[in-house]
Amino acid sequence: MEHYRSRYPLVGVCGWSGSGKTTLLEKILPLLSLMGLRVNVIKSSHHDVELEPPRKDSARLRQAGAAEVMLTSPYRYMLAHELRNESEPTLNELVCRMKPADLTLVEGFSKVAIPRIEIFRPALGKKPMYPGDDYIEAVASDREKPDNLPRSVTWLDLNKENQVVDWLLNRHTT
Repeated sequence: MEHYRSRYPLVGVCGWSGSGKTTLLEKILPLLSLMGLRVNVIKSSHHDVELEPPRKDSARLRQAGAAEVMLTSPYRYMLAHELRNESEPTLNELVCRMKPADLTLVEGFSKVAIPRIEIFRPALGKKPMYPGDDYIEAVASDREKPDNLPRSVTWLDLNKENQVVDWLLNRHTT
């Protein structure tokens, strides 16, 4: 298990596909931003990701052999790094490429030792992850708290995003 080391707080967001991880992030990011916090997000994907249409100039340059291509505009910039024969970067390496933030939320990287919040919806027909993952500190769910919940796990209402924000901001003080 890789251990994450940084002076900036980082929390993983985990859950089965379709549980609502991205939806929850979409709800809490504006709340955190309104509080004046800078929040970064790193999302891991197991698929080959295309950030631009294949025939655009930046994609053509990347395909022609450029190690990195940065596409920039007055609105945003994107950096595409071709791994080719390189190993996938570690979470530490990826975080170091980003500007410092008050909080970094990470989706994926299940083999990295970081605190996590699980999004759990029983309607998906899957078992919760928290019993088998010691790094899950909280569960946000649309069901009632189970009687056998370990003391070390906080149960949150998935439909009350303010609860999730409060947990993220206060998890080190409890």
